[in-house]
Amino acid sequence: MLSIGTIALVFGVVFLAELPDKTALAGLMLGARYRASYVFAGVAAAFVVHVVLAVAAGSVLTLLPQRLVQAVVGLLFLAGAAMLLFKKDEGEEEVRKPADQSFWKVSGAGFMLILAAEFGDLTQIMTANLAARYDDPLSVGLGAVLALWAVAGIGILGGRTLLKYVPLKLITKVAAAVMLALAVFSLYEAVAA
Repeated sequence: MLSIGTIALVFGVVFLAELPDKTALAGLMLGARYRASYVFAGVAAAFVVHVVLAVAAGSVLTLLPQRLVQAVVGLLFLAGAAMLLFKKDEGEEEVRKPADQSFWKVSGAGFMLILAAEFGDLTQIMTANLAARYDDPLSVGLGAVLALWAVAGIGILGGRTLLKYVPLKLITKVAAAVMLALAVFSLYEAVAA
């Protein structure tokens, strides 16, 4: 059964963590060059693949003792917060322009770019952690997919506008604070259990 609370929490955490990531920049670059709906179709499909893999990995973690899982999840959230706070700014990645602008070429370019760039990314690891923490793969998967799609849509359609009003450093700090809070909560549960 779906849990609206879990979906909302996962959506918020993944959304905030993904906003300062290279996906928004890649979506912005692709969206500026190609038809937005074609780009979004490819990007959305790639994110579904990533979330399915992350939720499967997180579901395997639920087979371990709960105290150990809480400790691992807490440490991984802590590492994720540190990665966000201490990462260096990256330049925009080069995106090759497909020879033709057909749906399959453009969506395929978006799919391959996100599939390669996001594999093993922070949000994929976070999704696995959340799947292990909440033992609700459907709600976690839905929240993560919706968050990733939202960030991709923002990047494709309005990334430049968002960054005019909300500094990237502020978004990164908010995401790190949320992850730090989740780390403290998970570690507390591991110790108190």
